Amino acid sequence: MFIVVGVTGGIAAYKSVHLVRLLIGAGHDVHVVPTEDALRFVGLPTWESISRNSVTTSVHDDVPRVRHVALGQQADLVVVAPATANTLASMAAGLASDLLGTTLLATQATVLVAPAMHTEMWRHPATVANLETLRARGVHVIGPEDGPLTGGDSGPGRMSEPEAIQARIDELLALTRDLEGLTFAVSAGGTREPIDPVRYLGNRSSGRQGVAVAAAAAERGARVLLAAANIESAVLADAGRGVEVTTVGTAAELGEAMDRLAAEADVVVMSAAVADFRVAEVSQGKLTKEDGGIPSLSLVENADILKGLVERRREGQTIVGFAAETGTGEELLERGRRKLRRKGADLLAVNEVGWTKGFEATDNHLIVLDRTDEVVADAAGSKRAVADALLDAVVSYRSGQSSSGISS
Repeated sequence: MFIVVGVTGGIAAYKSVHLVRLLIGAGHDVHVVPTEDALRFVGLPTWESISRNSVTTSVHDDVPRVRHVALGQQADLVVVAPATANTLASMAAGLASDLLGTTLLATQATVLVAPAMHTEMWRHPATVANLETLRARGVHVIGPEDGPLTGGDSGPGRMSEPEAIQARIDELLALTRDLEGLTFAVSAGGTREPIDPVRYLGNRSSGRQGVAVAAAAAERGARVLLAAANIESAVLADAGRGVEVTTVGTAAELGEAMDRLAAEADVVVMSAAVADFRVAEVSQGKLTKEDGGIPSLSLVENADILKGLVERRREGQTIVGFAAETGTGEELLERGRRKLRRKGADLLAVNEVGWTKGFEATDNHLIVLDRTDEVVADAAGSKRAVADALLDAVVSYRSGQSSSGISS
């Protein structure tokens, strides 16, 4: 595998020499990208002799090959070890002030960071917020460990040992391609049904969960077709450049898009929040109080997109639905089970929503049910983390169907 090891300016850089040696010993093609500060701890000749590849910190070297982009494009995995507080802040802000920064922005590969810093810096609210941002984008984090630090201090902030980082890299590389050869059709966001030229019926879905599913599937090797309903560009950017995006607005537009995308898909994930109703007659002009007081809206039911996809499914296709429900515990699960029976999907991801849960939140809690009403996954955390848990459930389900000889 082509692995980029970013090394930043912390005393733990000496550990990364051993990490590179371990990765070379495992047969990987390792390219070290140090920062200028990192070279104050471990010199360039050491990195070149250990990695067996040329090393530079400059975006101006090897210009004909566009090295500052090529490294990120070729990488199967990028690991930053150590990752200082400054580096985490730069990554969260999307800065590209050196070769490591441009490499991180140019890559679609799995990214793993191994933080290393003093305890006070690790616990600072800015660092905490930066880690939350990076995790939400799908960046993996290992450590830091609790132990002796420089200057006689001790506490959380010590970089994980090279052997532990190598083990995590092995896990991530194994995960990376487990969806290779599959096509996913994913819906995300919330539909909006126009009332007049300035108003609509809608919901509070940001689209973050569906985008996280799309990004995770693409990272794990799938071709991903995403139908995005009213998602802000900053959120949609987290899907990554490898995801093919179709933008839609209304439930009817989403239904048409998903019918088209599902025709190519091995797996369909309906995570969008679809309006159940639309206005029977959309006003061509803005409704005002001058028109006769409070207007009365007549609603009609929208087509059931998920149920339609199930009815028109092709052989071997796996269909995953979402159920955003209020309620807790058994009440929540029972609502999910009733919806699963109505829709006929293979898997249903149930998540509790409320004023501060689910929609517009950075974290989520998904409980995944299968056709037998059994809970096959229960994951809480960042929306990216639960997206991977959902994909694990999809992989497990498809493996079970294949081994039993049953077609969906």
